[in-house]
Amino acid sequence: MNLDFDWLGGGVVLILAVMFFFYSVRIFREYERGVVFTLGRFWQVKGPGLVIIIPVIQQVVRVDLRTVVLEVPTQDVISRDNVSVKVSAVVYLRVIDPQKAIIQVVDYLNATSQLAQTMLRSVLGKHQLDDMLAEREKLNMDIQQALDAQTDSWGIKVTNVEIKQVDLTESMIRAIARQAEAERERRAKVIHAEGELQASEKLYQAAKILAQEPQAIQLRYLETLTVIGADKNTTIVFPLPLDLLTPFLDKVKQTA
Repeated sequence: MNLDFDWLGGGVVLILAVMFFFYSVRIFREYERGVVFTLGRFWQVKGPGLVIIIPVIQQVVRVDLRTVVLEVPTQDVISRDNVSVKVSAVVYLRVIDPQKAIIQVVDYLNATSQLAQTMLRSVLGKHQLDDMLAEREKLNMDIQQALDAQTDSWGIKVTNVEIKQVDLTESMIRAIARQAEAERERRAKVIHAEGELQASEKLYQAAKILAQEPQAIQLRYLETLTVIGADKNTTIVFPLPLDLLTPFLDKVKQTA
């Protein structure tokens, strides 16, 4: 009987030792930390590696320190110039203080997601549509700084915010297309006008030079006739300037 009792007692002790080991030993990876509570009060942050926890008396909450990619659902945003757009974004964050992340907020991922949605509407609502389309890097930085300032008390670091997509309505897309077309037409007219101005200035300078040398005008006239004659025209009608005939008329008058 004593042998049976000793064997039974040894078995119970072994089972209790195994249960104690199972419930008291925690292994934390390099990117994990354990927030330990003793009788409900915060004790300290443990890990990584092997951590011994006293069952019943102590509890531990596992926290992942790796960067988390958080999708921000599409938000309806009204820009500063009263344009309604749908904007989606993605937030990159990580836990830098496990104690605050567990004690200061119930669910830090959900809390950060809700805050990101609010910040996205608030920050983008202060800018015009052109800024949303052309200055995304600046807007990303503004949203990231605003989020990081709010989540600092939760032990969360927002490392980056990226606006993924800005969706416009069909009517707004057509309006932007018309605006772009009008801008292209305006630039074409300005370039054409600048070309006409430069051409008129060059013609004015050429006219001043030719006015100083009458023979130059005659040479230019003969050169123009040469160019016309090279086009295989069957009939050429051209005016004959009186200045070109003046020397011949003077000779006729002298002989007469």
